[in-house]
Formats: sequence, structure tokens, C-alpha cells
Amino acid sequence: DQEPAFQRPSHVNLPLPWEPLVARQGARYEPRWNQAANSYRWLVLMALPGAAQTGIRQQVFLPHHRTREYKGRLYARHMSGPASIEVSLRRRNQPSEVFAAATIALQGEAWRAYDFAISLPPGKLAALEAADFVLAAREETRVGLDQVTLFPADAVEGMDPEMIALSRDLKTPIVRFGGNFTSAYHWRDGIGPIDQRVNMVNLSWGMPEYNYFGTDEFLSFCRLIGAEPQIALNLGTGTPEEAADWVRYVNERWNRGKGGLWWELGNELWGDFQHGYPTLERVGALTRGFSEAVKRADPTAKLIATGADPDHFQDWNAEQLKNPVGTFDLLATHFVVGMAGVRRAGAGPDEIALAGFALPVELERRLREMKKQIDASPHAGKANLAFTEWLFHASDDRAPRFHNMGGAIAAAGLLNTFLRTADFMPVNDMTGLIEFGGIWKARGRVYGVPAYWAFRMYSTAGATRLVESRTDVETYDIAEGNQRLPTIAKVPFLDVVAAANEQGDKLTLFCVNRHLHRDLTARIEMAGFSGSTAKIQTLRAASIYTANNELRPEAVVPVPSAMSIPAGSWSYTFPRASVTLIEVGR
Repeated sequence: DQEPAFQRPSHVNLPLPWEPLVARQGARYEPRWNQAANSYRWLVLMALPGAAQTGIRQQVFLPHHRTREYKGRLYARHMSGPASIEVSLRRRNQPSEVFAAATIALQGEAWRAYDFAISLPPGKLAALEAADFVLAAREETRVGLDQVTLFPADAVEGMDPEMIALSRDLKTPIVRFGGNFTSAYHWRDGIGPIDQRVNMVNLSWGMPEYNYFGTDEFLSFCRLIGAEPQIALNLGTGTPEEAADWVRYVNERWNRGKGGLWWELGNELWGDFQHGYPTLERVGALTRGFSEAVKRADPTAKLIATGADPDHFQDWNAEQLKNPVGTFDLLATHFVVGMAGVRRAGAGPDEIALAGFALPVELERRLREMKKQIDASPHAGKANLAFTEWLFHASDDRAPRFHNMGGAIAAAGLLNTFLRTADFMPVNDMTGLIEFGGIWKARGRVYGVPAYWAFRMYSTAGATRLVESRTDVETYDIAEGNQRLPTIAKVPFLDVVAAANEQGDKLTLFCVNRHLHRDLTARIEMAGFSGSTAKIQTLRAASIYTANNELRPEAVVPVPSAMSIPAGSWSYTFPRASVTLIEVGR
């Protein structure tokens, strides 16, 4: 009777993910529109006569490994019956087993905010075990309920401290506020007191948008992790005036009003899945109008116009390049790609993986073609490229994707591409610092996926200056490969980039072994860097499908080691399907 089922809440008019406290009590709930406290609808909870409670519950995973103290707020209005409700934590699907409870005395029929605190007794929950968060009443109490929040007491400005720590450790210099939702996002919906922000539907993804994480929260997150904000403006349903006001708002709250931040003029405007997308003939004028408005608000603003993906950029980018020089500084491109399928029927998992691993090689060639197109226009020497979304995804771990070691190899290969193209592509953004290719939270446990660790190896290396390197390695060819880029020739099994730090006294080799089954031994010569000790980090796993998850959060993490580097040349064996960083000082 207590097992959760999606149809059960709907049968009794409860909004997901809430469930009835006791399902057999039936329809004791009524959703109402209009006159809500701060949402587009609210809920009437109608308790049965007697001492038995009627209520609603929601599954929660509490970070009890970190804190047993929780705090929250709810909006309620007393309608009839005894003027109190109870907030509690209970055993999942066991409403009679109450861990902790707090009674709230209701004050009048008007909407009011009520704060509460609950302390979870020690030993009540096992690691990764869910609990039920419950709101309940008895003895025919009728109460209106609206916005409800529950936070661990150690939350940092409403955010998970473990996720902040992992984000900070990544040392990313910039974080993007962007994506498809920005084409229908109106920034004023996400500012001001959180309790006064209206819940609505995220038009791009069909999910609730609570507007709890708006501009101020994003800026706070950037401060907490030491990054600079990069924001995509709404060129779908927004106006130039709205965009300019957003620029002013952010500048007043960041870096003492100095301005000069990166602003994106739209997101993937070439796609008919973007709300209010322009036609090819209109994108140039649209970009120009928003650019002029932003520049009036902040003449120092740095602008990224919407370019097309590397596999279909020619016509779209040509239209953007008709704009006057100075309309934008960078032209954006994205590559969010499925890794699970290839064009050749009957391809096996190794062929699919190698096709995915080859994508960064062909992307680099396409990026250089995009650069040539810019340099053949009046924007030569005045504009460059930005890679503002990238992601390797698949529906499960039977293909390389962000969760598993294969995804880390693909990510590291692309990071090598970014190092080699840094002279004309200074801005790169991974799709999803939180989730996707970065930091995940499942059943209350926070962890980094393998692609996160690859990214972190690169971002913390301190390399700022590309050093000329030459490699002579075995290659392979891809035919009928990934749907997006099916033909790729001369893919190096061992991909190596060399870069030095600012002082020039440390050299780092960024090495990706794409070979699925063979360790590769290479002879290395480094002029000016020999006769010292090398610090080595290796990211590898038993299989490219080995994944990090809440049960094994560190199944794939970098392993440090060291070795003495003799004078002259020396050999190193790179494990199969691995990412290796070798750091050598003078």
C-alpha cells in the first residue's frame, strides 16, 4: 500500500513528486489556482476526523553523513479545524516510524511563512537510505499549503557545500549561465526574495522552474568557487532593452561595477527548438541590435555571437560575419553528441568507442576551417571562436559517455584540441558543471564523474603556454562512424600536447592513449627538461565502461606516481585507454 507509484499521486490530485502519507485514505487533497502565496497553484490538505494523520510526503536523501540538522520554511493558511500542522522526517514508506517532528502553530487565515528546524537522531538512516519528508494534520484540520523548502543546516547560501568544494577544486576560471532555456528566460523572474519568485514551467525541458537559482545565486556560486560569470542573453523571447538591463544589474553586483564580462548573444539560434528562433536572414540584424544595446550599457562588455556547430557552420556563420566589425568578439560553436551509435550497421562496441574517441581530431580540423572563414572576412584579426558547449553523452554505460572512463578519454582528447587551438579560441565551456560532464549528486552522495577528474587534471596543471611538440605515432581511420562526423582519417592512438607554466620552469605533457587493448611505449625527448623527477597522474580503469556513481564514487580517479628522468631521451609506457599527465621541472 505504501510503495510509491506515479499514478497514485495523480489519482488523488497531488502534484509530483509528493505522495499521500497514507494512500488508502483516498482523495483528501485539492489543488487550487489563483490566490496562491507565491506559486501558480496551491494545495488544500483535508485531514480526516480523529487522531490519525492525513498528510503528504516526499522522498528525500539527507546528507546525514555530514549533518543531522535541517531547517526549512513553508507557506500555509489555516482554513478550519485545529490550527496546527506537523513537519516530520520518517522511515521511507513507513509512516508510523517517525524520526523527528516539529509542530507548527498556524496563525490566521492569511498566507504566512513558517520556519522550522528538525534534528535527525543518530543512527536512524543507513548510508544512501531515503527518508520521507512529511507534512501532516489531524482531527479535520483543513490547511492551505504552498512553497515548501528543506535544507541541511550547513548549506552555503542555499547550496550544497560538497558540490561547492568539488567545483572550487576544479579551478575553472569561468562558468556559463546558458543553454536552451535562456531563449525563453526572463532574468527578472529569478531575482529578489526567493519566497516572492513565481514557480513556472521551463519551456525548453517541460520541467518545473522554481526560479530559486537566479542571477544573484549564480554570482554567489561564481564567487564561492573563484570563477568569473559568463551569461547567455535571451535573443529568443527577450528584447535588447531587457538584455541591457541585465548587463547593468550584473555589473552593479560584480567586481565593483567594472564590467567587461563575457556575454553571449543567444544560444543555438539556428535551431527550430529554440523559442523565438530567428531565420537565417534575420540573425545578423538580431545579433547587431542586441550587441548595440549591450555596448550602450557597458562599452567594455565582451560579446560572443551565436555561431553554428562545426558540422554545419558555413552558411550560418557567413551570415553573422556580414555584421560590422566590432559587433562581436567571438563566434560560438557547440558540439553535444550522442556516442552510442555509428552509421555502419552491425558495428561492435570497440568500433563505436574508437569512432567516439576520434571526434576531437575531426573537430580540430573543422575549427581550423571555421577560423579560416573568419580570417577571409573583414573580421580577420578582430574576431575569433568560442566553444561554449560540449558534451559526450549516451543513454547508458555501454558506450563512452560522461559517467564512465570512455567519457574521460573523449573529454581529454577534446581538451588537447582546445590546448592546440587556444590561440584563436580563448573561451571553452563544458556543458553542465553540475551533472552531465562534471559533478553529480545521487541519493545524497556527491561525486565527480571520470570526465570531471580528467578536466581537473588539466585545469590544475598550471600550464599557460603551448610548447611546440612533434609526435610520430600509429594512427587509425574511421569510416561510417559517429552520425555527426562519420569519416575521420589519421587519428593518433597516442595524442600528446606539451605546455609550460607562466614562469617557464615546468613542462607538462598531456597524453591520451586511445588504444582500447594495448599499452603504448613511447620514447620522449624534451629539450631543457631532463635529469629531474617527473610527477605523473594517470586516469585509467579496468574497462572504458567503468563508471563513478553513488555506490562507487571513486572507482575512477587519478593515481599519482613519480619517476626519475635521465638526461637525453627516455621511455614511458602509457596504459591502454588512459589519460596521463607528466610534469617535469627544470
